[in-house]
Amino acid sequence: MEGSTMATWLITGCSTGLGRALAQRVLEAGHNAVITARNSDTLTELADAYPDTALSLPLDVQYGDQIASAVDAAQERFGGIDVLVNNAGYGYRAAVEEGEMDEIKQMFETNYYGAVAMINAVLPSMRQRGSGMIINISSIGAQRSSAGSGFYTATKAALESTSESLRQEVEPHGIRVAIVQPGPFRTDFAGRSLHQSAEPIAAYADTAGRRRKETDTMDGNQPGDPVRAAQAILTLAEAENPPMRLILGKEAVKVAEVDLNQQLDDLMDWESVGLNTDFPAEEA
Repeated sequence: MEGSTMATWLITGCSTGLGRALAQRVLEAGHNAVITARNSDTLTELADAYPDTALSLPLDVQYGDQIASAVDAAQERFGGIDVLVNNAGYGYRAAVEEGEMDEIKQMFETNYYGAVAMINAVLPSMRQRGSGMIINISSIGAQRSSAGSGFYTATKAALESTSESLRQEVEPHGIRVAIVQPGPFRTDFAGRSLHQSAEPIAAYADTAGRRRKETDTMDGNQPGDPVRAAQAILTLAEAENPPMRLILGKEAVKVAEVDLNQQLDDLMDWESVGLNTDFPAEEA
């Protein structure tokens, strides 16, 4: 999708937050939108406001049959999917030692495996048409994780790594791929969408534990505006040459700058050590 041509979007996780704001903005811009949520009743009001261009569907990305049904319904109603936005996901706050394996696996099922399943469901038709765009919603934490966030950001780092490979694989077929890295936005991520380990360990009170306390006061006070983020994503989808990563929010931009500069400093400081690990060049 480039310019202002009408397109069909499929967006996961539209019940609240960024997904909801994006669905609203896409529909306001005159595009078709397949809006999905585990409980599609949360989408009724939005779908009713755009009866000709909105299709609301129940979708839990952990279930392949629901994914297949959603993609089939989208194609039947609108003829194809031009833009897929993998937004569905949730967080999990725990020190690494506190992590509960069942919780970690469950989060990967949604945040990573669910997104991959969505991608694989839309790619065949996109390849056939020779066009399309896949936008994966990540987190600035994938760039630089913090104490207590290691498992959540691992799901996003995995998605980013897969996205980098995907972009190279599908670009020859006319399909574009981009990652969105939001910082803290005023959604329910720090509220309803955030799980936490059941048994905190006192030894991590000043690291992961402090992060827990910050989260308790963050909900509803984040600096990022989901409506502005939605417009930024719409602009990204309309770009002829979108970047690999779009970073959203002043805090996220600052985190990325600090991290990239630190990586460069480390590379320069340890360059000689790294270079000396190859076999010696053969003498002429």
